[in-house]
Amino acid sequence: MNNTVAIIGRPNVGKSTLFNRLVGERKAIVDNISGVTRDRIYGISEWNGKTFNVIDTGGFVTNSEEIFEKEIRKQVHLAIQEANVLLFVVDAVVGITDLEQDITNMLRKSNKQVLLVVNKVDNTSRMYQASEFYGLGFEKVFFIASISGSGTGELLDAIVPFIEMPVENLSENIPRIAILGQPNVGKSSMVNMLMGVERNIVTDIAGTTRDSIHSHYKLFQKEFVLIDTAGIRKKAKVNEDLEFYSVIRAVKALDEADICILMLDAKMGLEKQDLSILSMAEKKRKGVVLVVNKWDLIEKATNTMKEMEDDIRKKIAPFKDIPIIFTSVTEKQRVFKVIETALEVQENRKRVINEKELNEKMLKSIEQFPHPSVRGSFLEVKSVVQVPATTPTFIFWVNFPNDVKASYRQFLDNQLRTHFKFTGVPLNLFFRKK
Repeated sequence: MNNTVAIIGRPNVGKSTLFNRLVGERKAIVDNISGVTRDRIYGISEWNGKTFNVIDTGGFVTNSEEIFEKEIRKQVHLAIQEANVLLFVVDAVVGITDLEQDITNMLRKSNKQVLLVVNKVDNTSRMYQASEFYGLGFEKVFFIASISGSGTGELLDAIVPFIEMPVENLSENIPRIAILGQPNVGKSSMVNMLMGVERNIVTDIAGTTRDSIHSHYKLFQKEFVLIDTAGIRKKAKVNEDLEFYSVIRAVKALDEADICILMLDAKMGLEKQDLSILSMAEKKRKGVVLVVNKWDLIEKATNTMKEMEDDIRKKIAPFKDIPIIFTSVTEKQRVFKVIETALEVQENRKRVINEKELNEKMLKSIEQFPHPSVRGSFLEVKSVVQVPATTPTFIFWVNFPNDVKASYRQFLDNQLRTHFKFTGVPLNLFFRKK
């Protein structure tokens, strides 16, 4: 299943502003300077009950017009290859340029769904100007002003029919485990060790693994599918087109997986990009295991496991209930413990709590630490029930469901984890009036 929407177009047409509008967060850097989006940005959008990935291909900063056009072509080719819906963004103020014609020619050769998005249409005069874009020959044309949100609802309505709903194959009970992380942290080496065969090329060159590789493991009463992905690259150190390619692959691998093994380099610790992967896994409600690899290279006198673990848990708060394992793949230290832990997390993800026990323990905790009063009235939790879902989901029946504070929601999440084993699993908590 591929539910990826890629935003393409030349720089400074408003791709990043549209991205922010679609995912509901101000994640991209937005500026009037052409090509200011240096990062490959990915996010998750939800509309009419369907969830999909959004990739902002960004612009380029370069002095050479020739290289500039070459890089945009690479981005469009990769987006065409990897996404199933393409938003071709153009600028109503500037009109059609040679680059738009160039991109149009590439898109005509693809069999992907293309939606032409004419941006910066915020008055009648610009709507009149924008009509020239019908000349590009696309069937689906949308006039929007992404900075105000005008027209984006209609655009989302048009995207949704091309998004597949995830289908749970009930006969397929084999856990799917994605190994994610930055380049050169040891992902492919771990797969090779577990499989007992050189499935991937392993070198010291960051980003050697280009595609995700699926490996079926069935030994020692354990069965699962390992998904090894291309590393998510540091922005300034590698070719931007390869990094964009790897991000889409990693996002898609996470969509396929039940559990995410996020591998870190012990020397580098938890970095910003690792937090991005963790956030993506949590939003997609996947189980998580953190693995600190290359622990054999750390000078034990300067850093202990407990110190590093404490530091990591501070950085990943509030979702701190995640197993952290220190390994050395080359020394074969605790590698099989990683898989055992991942399978335990999958069991936690499928855990169903007896309703009587759930209410006894949770209502007692709530009685001891009640919610602050709301407009002079007590906020009363009457009962809690677990409902069937792919990740543990609980409904709390309360008298003021819209007034539950975020801090109290976190308290209830912590109490569920205290009383029942949900380590490594994001929980869904909903509040309803009864």
